[in-house]
Amino acid sequence: MSVEIHRITRETLAKLREEYEHLTTVGRTEIARVIEAARALGDLSENGDYHAAKDAQGKMESRIRQIDHVLRHHEIVERDSESSIVRHASIVRLVYEGDDEDDYQEFFIGSIEERPDGIMVASPSSPLGAALMEREVGDVVEYEAPSGTLRVKIVGLA
Repeated sequence: MSVEIHRITRETLAKLREEYEHLTTVGRTEIARVIEAARALGDLSENGDYHAAKDAQGKMESRIRQIDHVLRHHEIVERDSESSIVRHASIVRLVYEGDDEDDYQEFFIGSIEERPDGIMVASPSSPLGAALMEREVGDVVEYEAPSGTLRVKIVGLA
């Protein structure tokens, strides 16, 4: 069974380590206090506060496992802001066929963990991300979307 390697930047690695540390220390302590306080309210079978706290604990533990996996199975990639070639961690400006070049959309090519604020993410393994990888500014690429084949022009890298 092969393990998925997560390609992330150094900045993302630092953010994930910080989040992991917070969740495994402060987060676990806080949720334990909330569960204990809810448990003190009485009958657990009809205690909404208790069930909500346990649900929050489950989500937090899931996030901890997710981060732990990335931390154990990652590869550092460097973002090359000088390149005109789309690679992992590129921010790509695209214009869909039929749209004006001023109406571009920006996509971050990488994982949701790395997403810059306000920019949509295209995984390198998604149809759009795969079509863009290793292409250059000026190229027109096609990819399959649920609505059919779409064509986009790469108008820039940010």
